[in-house]
Amino acid sequence: APMSLLDAPPAPHHFSPEHVQFRDALRAWVAQEIAPHVNAWDEAEGFPRELYARAAAMGLLGLGYDEAHGGTPADLFHHLILSEELARPGCGGVAASLMSHTIGLPPVHRHGSAALRERVIPPVLRGERIAALAVTEPGGGSDVAALRTVAVRDGDDYLVSGEKVFITSGMRADLITVAVRTDPANRGPGGISALLVEAPADRPVPGLARTRLDKMGWWASDTAHLRFDRLRVPAANLLGQEGQGF
Repeated sequence: APMSLLDAPPAPHHFSPEHVQFRDALRAWVAQEIAPHVNAWDEAEGFPRELYARAAAMGLLGLGYDEAHGGTPADLFHHLILSEELARPGCGGVAASLMSHTIGLPPVHRHGSAALRERVIPPVLRGERIAALAVTEPGGGSDVAALRTVAVRDGDDYLVSGEKVFITSGMRADLITVAVRTDPANRGPGGISALLVEAPADRPVPGLARTRLDKMGWWASDTAHLRFDRLRVPAANLLGQEGQGF
C-alpha cells in the first residue's frame, strides 16, 4: 500500500553545530544592536549608517560572497537564519535597507567584469558603501519588460534618462544596479540591459536626483524616487551583455 505522510521518516535536521552557533551569535547581536532601537528608528524614518559597518563586522553582509572579496562562506541555511533573526524585532524596514545589497550586488557579482567586482564589492561587504537595485518604474511598476528608462551609447559611456520608484536604499546608496533599455526599438525584454551606477551618496551626482518617499509602513527603510537626466555611466559598468539584462 502507498505510504502515508504519517508513515514517512522524519525530515533531516539541516542545522549543523556551526549553524546553531551562528544563529545564537546573531540572535544576541540583534537583541543588542537592533531590538532596543526599532521604535525610535521607525519614528526617525531611518537608522544610523554605522549599523552597516557593525553588521559587516559580524560577517552578515558578506554571507555567500567570495572570501577574496571579503565574503563569508555560507549555505542556504545561513541565509534562512539571517532572515529569521533580523525579522525577530518586528521592524522590517531595518532589515530591508540594511540588506539591500542582497538584491543590488548579485548582478555585479555574477556578471560584472573582474575589475568592477574587485573595485565595488569589498567596500559594500565592509559596510563602507551601500548598494541598491533600481528596476521598478512609475508607469510599469514591476513589469520589467515594460520599463522605459533608456541608456544611449555616447563614446565610452552610456547616457541614462528615466525614472525609478520605490527603490530601497535609494537615498543613501552609493552603488545602484539599474535596469535600462539600450535598444529603444525593442519594447520587450530583449531590449533591456543592466548598468552599475556609481553615485556616492555624500555629494551631488550630475544627472541624478533623489526624492525620499513617505510610506504607510517600514518607516525605517530608506525608500526613494530616482530621476535620471543624461546621467553619464561608463560602458565598462555594463553588467553582462547588452540586451541580456532581463
